[in-house]
Amino acid sequence: MHVSVVGSGYVGTTVAASFADLGHEVTTVDIDPEIVAAEK
Repeated sequence: MHVSVVGSGYVGTTVAASFADLGHEVTTVDIDPEIVAAEK
């Protein structure tokens, strides 16, 4: 399953990581460039 998470703050990143750990393909989106750069 492909999951999209809008808002990659503390909660969004944790949720995205949990879904990825379960084997799902995850895309996260945020408007804050510092948060986006930290996810790489």
